[in-house]
Amino acid sequence: MGSLPSFSDAHCHFKEISTTQLMNLFKTQQKYLNFFFHNLDLNQTLIFTQTLLKIEGTIFFTGVGKSGFVAQKISQTLVSLGIRASFLSPVDALHGDIGILCGGASDAVVFFSKSGNSEELLKLVPCAKAKGAYLISVTSTEDNLLRAVCDLNVHLPLERELCPFDLAPVTSTAIQMVFGDTVAVALMGARNLTRDEYAANHPAGRIGKSLIFKVKDVMKKQDELPVCKEGDLIMDQLVELTSKGCGCLLVIDDEYHLIGTFTDGDLRRTLKASGEGIFKLTVGQMCNRNPRTISSNAMAVDAMRRMEAPPSPVQFLPVLDDQNVLIGIVTLHGLVSAGL
Repeated sequence: MGSLPSFSDAHCHFKEISTTQLMNLFKTQQKYLNFFFHNLDLNQTLIFTQTLLKIEGTIFFTGVGKSGFVAQKISQTLVSLGIRASFLSPVDALHGDIGILCGGASDAVVFFSKSGNSEELLKLVPCAKAKGAYLISVTSTEDNLLRAVCDLNVHLPLERELCPFDLAPVTSTAIQMVFGDTVAVALMGARNLTRDEYAANHPAGRIGKSLIFKVKDVMKKQDELPVCKEGDLIMDQLVELTSKGCGCLLVIDDEYHLIGTFTDGDLRRTLKASGEGIFKLTVGQMCNRNPRTISSNAMAVDAMRRMEAPPSPVQFLPVLDDQNVLIGIVTLHGLVSAGL
């Protein structure tokens, strides 16, 4: 572990922070979060969740400052679940962006605010109402102006901020995030979202790739395959063994049925055991005739699990069709390169 940088600036007078102090802060934050969990009105939360579930249009989340960041994150979570949602900046909304709201009561606007008295949000309320949107406030004070003008109100119980001055929103934003993400998962379950549907919304990430990519999407095929016949001499196949980047030979018959595999590890072991006798040995004499294989329609992530399975891991899997015909090879390097 590297040493901490030193600061020579005479104006920087910092106190030392101990592990005990940090632990006390975490415990205090946990206490404040537990206050939220113990006092949250679940019936109110259920109505909120069911209301979002029934919205036929778009669910817009809005907020100012740190609450705005939370509102933006929750809207993005819902979008990733296939739910029509978006973040609406309260300032930009008053300068044209309010036009994104549809007429009628098909859209909803969810206002995240600790105090419920933010001027920017209160200015947005009549504009959103004029568009016919259903308005919901999510606040942490019992009596506030937003609560009085919205169609539905959710109270997030807050004992106090972890900040020693009870000012910096470090606990209120934490409970907003917990609340929003938990409701998002509830909506996910209510909409019967499948793994495949979730993956379709995350095609570029590791999550999506593990749920979408099949072996046929990442395997080498045709001219990329290091193939040979079982009667070929081992020494005559060294170029094939080393040039295709697979670390093996795939031993086939005339109809491309897989007979076995011969790896660079097999080469080293054979050379050690046979010495000069290796010049007379054929690949068929020394190959593994019971290798692990996989189907092209199997999930790529399952190929990785099969490679890592006991009794010992392997670096590749021959890919066979239903007739035991070799159609490709999937390698551990290929899976890693694909982001899996």
